[in-house]
Amino acid sequence: MSSQDRHFILGYGSLINGESRAKTGETGDVWPVKLHGFERHWSVMSTDYGMSSVAVVEAAERACNGVLVEVPHDQLSLFDEREQGYQRSQIESTKLTTYLDHELPAGTYWVYHAHDVVEPNQDCPITLSYVDVILSGCLEHGDDFAQDFLALTKGWQAPLLNDRQQPRYPRVQPDLSTERLNILLAPVSTLSIKELSVTYES
Repeated sequence: MSSQDRHFILGYGSLINGESRAKTGETGDVWPVKLHGFERHWSVMSTDYGMSSVAVVEAAERACNGVLVEVPHDQLSLFDEREQGYQRSQIESTKLTTYLDHELPAGTYWVYHAHDVVEPNQDCPITLSYVDVILSGCLEHGDDFAQDFLALTKGWQAPLLNDRQQPRYPRVQPDLSTERLNILLAPVSTLSIKELSVTYES
């Protein structure tokens, strides 16, 4: 297989989470990276689930963190279906820097992005069932990586809903321990510690 036959997706939201990726299709190795020239925002990408998602838009001099994930070519259509509402575009390797001292593999790099940001609202708030999946995925790559997700995401002042008792996110992970996630979220959250402390039904 030539290097150009290898395909990689830049995951910057729930695709950071290994269990979440596995619910969509087969993936290979993962590299934690920063994506330059794009900025991550909370945005209403679809009203189907009554929640907002993260999306990146092109923005000079900005960056966000994520993971570069190898995806077999025959699996790309599955991830396209998952990321409906986004546009998949090719990006150059020069847009990426690594968290580790590993060289990135040669191949074709893709990112799912938006053209516009639609601010979350009461009908489509930021939901903890979705945030929990992202943050637990970030913690797979360490606390600093998780802190960077929080710092490099715009829009935390938007409506935030603790929906853990009635999750809106379809790929929710109700077995997650939320104590550590709540500590991470508290500085950026519009919810009180008491509101954050409500967790999933066991």
